[in-house]
Amino acid sequence: MKMNRLRYALALLFLVGQWVYAQDTIPVQPKPDRHSEPIYSSEEMTRLMEFIAVDSPMPDKFLQTEDNVLTDPTASLVPFFAKLKRLDRPVRIVHIGDSHVRGYVFPYVMRRCLEDDFGMRAVEDLPVSYQTSGLAVETGREGVVYHILGVNGATCASYSTPERLQKVADLHPDLVIVSFGTNEAHGRRYSASEHTEAMSTMLAVLKQQCPDAAFLWTTPPGAYVRNGRRGPRVINPRTPSVVSTELRFARENGLAVWDLYDIVGGKERACLNWNAAHFYQRDKIHFTREGYIVQGLLLHEAFIKAYNDYVATGLE
Repeated sequence: MKMNRLRYALALLFLVGQWVYAQDTIPVQPKPDRHSEPIYSSEEMTRLMEFIAVDSPMPDKFLQTEDNVLTDPTASLVPFFAKLKRLDRPVRIVHIGDSHVRGYVFPYVMRRCLEDDFGMRAVEDLPVSYQTSGLAVETGREGVVYHILGVNGATCASYSTPERLQKVADLHPDLVIVSFGTNEAHGRRYSASEHTEAMSTMLAVLKQQCPDAAFLWTTPPGAYVRNGRRGPRVINPRTPSVVSTELRFARENGLAVWDLYDIVGGKERACLNWNAAHFYQRDKIHFTREGYIVQGLLLHEAFIKAYNDYVATGLE
């Protein structure tokens, strides 16, 4: 799904051509020749060609959604985007998380979309399934390398063993995407302070072992829980607390964050939206293949919008 590049061209032209109204009269411009084409400077043309087209995959059935964007107030992703723009070597992304990541479909959609955007010369074109490894096989050429490391049932705390974090570091990531929260929310004695401590421990180790890596935190999509051992499933009431804790942690540590939960409807609508679109599996915790595809496309959309914003600024 591609979006017409004209949107970005028009946005750039607005930024380049806008002026501040002052007391002087704006001179009357001659009526343009409708047969003529706009003339761009070489710098503007280069920038236009660097935008990546992306369309919105948000399902029509989803109600009360928010703009699908990354939040990065400290511009922490700029160094990574600069590497991605140059693309003069393998640029490595390592996506870690729980069963949503271990199932591969959600992160694999993101991986294939980025390979489509930036080329897949850096990796061998090998199929990925639940029975295979999520690690990409590098060719040594320039391009995007997207590794997937998920563990069923993992929380941020349980994932943070020395062996697992060393495995992340051994992949030499330029960006680490961290996707936990579903299993934290299933703990009936959820503690925001313990969750924060676990994230702090993970981040400290990864920053020490991966000093050149940027980080992108993501929030969980939302899930149901049993109301009692044999009661009906209800929307997990702890998910908003988990999301709030993760957003606060990202803000206090200057991290980029993709808030999937609130983007797809938050406390009022997230679970109802997934359910209405029949994207849950029977346990209403995990998702169908189609549901995970939507999540991967949403992550890709937000990521590329942030990349295009970086390109528009011309920062290095």
